[in-house]
Amino acid sequence: MTDREASARFERIYPLVRDPLARYLARRAAPDAVEDLFAEVMTVAWRRIREIPQGDELPWLYGVARRVLANHRRASGRFGRLLERIAIIERGIDPGVALGPSGDPELAAAMAGLSAADAELLRLWAWEELAPREIAQVLGITPNAASIRLHRAKGRLREALEIDPRKEPQATGHLPGVERKEAR
Repeated sequence: MTDREASARFERIYPLVRDPLARYLARRAAPDAVEDLFAEVMTVAWRRIREIPQGDELPWLYGVARRVLANHRRASGRFGRLLERIAIIERGIDPGVALGPSGDPELAAAMAGLSAADAELLRLWAWEELAPREIAQVLGITPNAASIRLHRAKGRLREALEIDPRKEPQATGHLPGVERKEAR
């Protein structure tokens, strides 16, 4: 791939991934850090444009964003994390609760009771609307492992919400209060 082709590919990818990545980062980082984190993700994309899989650009970049966030959290240290928590609490959101787009407090409490790994799997599936194959790419696991972990995480969420999958219309596997794009 020539430099010109790489530049053209980046220009095609950027508008496709800009909004989903910004939302992904905004849900997981302090508001004042989102722009810097996004810029770092796009810098990695620019440097590694030749390595980004064709057709799977967004899941690949979610994986980059996940690692950028992890690095950011490690670098922030205890004081930085405390300041972020204070900012979140001032906005009226409990930092231990993973509120979803639905704003459902029962769902938020159930998500808060899950392990961090289960909650992230469910967020990638419900909020980012990724398929297990794409979740696997983000997390660096096999598609089969992603599918199994997602199935188990959904089961633990159902248990936390006390939903009987045999009696509930929500047994389709979708989170309550979250509309999937194929349902729109």
